[in-house]
Formats: sequence, structure tokens, C-alpha cells
Amino acid sequence: MYIHRDHEQAHLRLFTDYFSRDPRWSGQMFHRRFRMRKPLFLRIINAIAAHDSYFKQTTDAVGRQSISTLQKCTSAICQLSYETTSDMFDEYLHVSDHTGRECLAKLCLAVVEAFKDTYLRKPTTDDTRMMVNMHELQVHDFPGMLGSINCLHWQCKNCPTTWREQYTSGHKGSYVGKNVW
Repeated sequence: MYIHRDHEQAHLRLFTDYFSRDPRWSGQMFHRRFRMRKPLFLRIINAIAAHDSYFKQTTDAVGRQSISTLQKCTSAICQLSYETTSDMFDEYLHVSDHTGRECLAKLCLAVVEAFKDTYLRKPTTDDTRMMVNMHELQVHDFPGMLGSINCLHWQCKNCPTTWREQYTSGHKGSYVGKNVW
């Protein structure tokens, strides 16, 4: 069933609410709603748009604008932030359920591709040394914590049997994941 969605009006509303020179909602509200600060949000969007042509806005055969880069990325990031379905934001962003799911899948792939060399890699010796130096004077004893980042040293004696194999690192009784105990 075809539903007319005014993509241009939805983009204008989103831009006016959050990204204009004098936005309706403050940076604090942006952070609360998107679970990140606006500069980080824009950095992710710009990297993704440069990496994947799907996120670039186009015009159709009739000359109408497609869904904007901002709408596509906002739909996907909101789905991740709120752990909800893709049609949850249709009324505000005018992005269909199908397009929302597609945006989410493509955004996740694009984030991995765009940021894997910088953030999604094993830390080098220099990276570890830098982290230790940054936190050397902190009270939380970062060097002691660094050894347990992958949770290999946590004993999991109260782990439910159904979860036991899912959250272990291969070491007997150790737990990988959130400390929910």
C-alpha cells in the first residue's frame, strides 16, 4: 500500500529542530534523545555518507527529493538508541518500515567499514601504553582494570546453565560480557 510521505517537509522539520543555526531543541536535549553529542552524530553521518552512496540524497524520476542523509541516519541511530522497530519514527521522519530497516542494516555495515581501522581493531602496545599513561594518576587503578577488559578473570559461579557456554571465553568458569551478577 502506497503512503505519501512528505520527505522534504520531514527533513526541514528535523533540520529546524536539531541542526539549524538556532535549533528548537538544545544540545542537552539532542544528547538525551540521540544518546550522543551532536558533533559525534555529525561525524558519524559525514563518514557514512562519504563511505556509502546509499546515504546520499537523490532525486527521483519526477524530480522529488528522496529521503535525506539526515533522515536515513537519524532513523537508524534512533533504532539503535531506543532498541525499537523501524516504523517507530515514521510519523516524525517519514521513513517507511522497509526503508528504516534498510537504513539500519546499511548504517551498521558502513560504520564498521568507515571506522574499523581507527576504532575496531586490536590495541597496539603504543595504544595500551597511552591509555595507561592517561589514567596513571586516576584513583580507579587503570592498569589493574586493563587486564580484565575482556573479563577473562571473572569467575562465574552463579551463571545460569543455559547461558554458561554463551558468555564464556573458553576458560573454565570465566565470563565474558556484562557483570550482571
